[in-house]
Amino acid sequence: MGDSSAVLGKERAAVAEACRRLGAEGLLVGTAGNVSVRVGEQVAITATGAVLAQLTEDQVTVVDLDGTIVDGSLQPTSELDLHLGVYRRYGTCAVVHTHAPMATALSCVLDELPCVHYQLLAVGGSVRVAPYATFGTPELAESVLAALEGRGAALMANHGAVTHAPTLDKAVEHALLLEWACGVYQHAAAFGTPRALDEAQQLAVIEAAIARDYGTTHPVPPAQEGTR
Repeated sequence: MGDSSAVLGKERAAVAEACRRLGAEGLLVGTAGNVSVRVGEQVAITATGAVLAQLTEDQVTVVDLDGTIVDGSLQPTSELDLHLGVYRRYGTCAVVHTHAPMATALSCVLDELPCVHYQLLAVGGSVRVAPYATFGTPELAESVLAALEGRGAALMANHGAVTHAPTLDKAVEHALLLEWACGVYQHAAAFGTPRALDEAQQLAVIEAAIARDYGTTHPVPPAQEGTR
């Protein structure tokens, strides 16, 4: 449980839990990657050098939108500028950066991950690959911010992947979805050139999803519980 006396105690606990989940899913290895969540003008973000699959909430630092430490004894991740840039430009509430193996592999060979499955529409469709820049630099942050225009995910050339969303749970889901889609592309490419959904097909999926309330989880009515 989070320390209610700490600044953003609940959010720090949630960031730590998200990192442990991503580590269990194989998307985070060692200290590579970072996760953050924003509440108003403050951001709870993973500390540099932390082993993310075993992260505890005291290894999550709180900063303001200028990067000044508000609470916490550890320095924030070296990708702080990237996270803060996403928040300032897109007004989102959570950012996940991983070195997920399949996403990282494709980032070394593709300029864009095509929309090979309609589930990628959850992050805006095709996923751009931001040109390579050294980690932790303003150049990398700007490159990724440009690739995220109109998208909930981007690949980072020869580096990894980044997702953002209105909630931390959704940003984690996007990271998992992106890694799955990268695997689909890789497996399809082993047999030939993967087909991508064209604009009309993508629009048809969006219209069908709206009409059918697709992707929304509905609770089981009490009278039906235990009948599945």
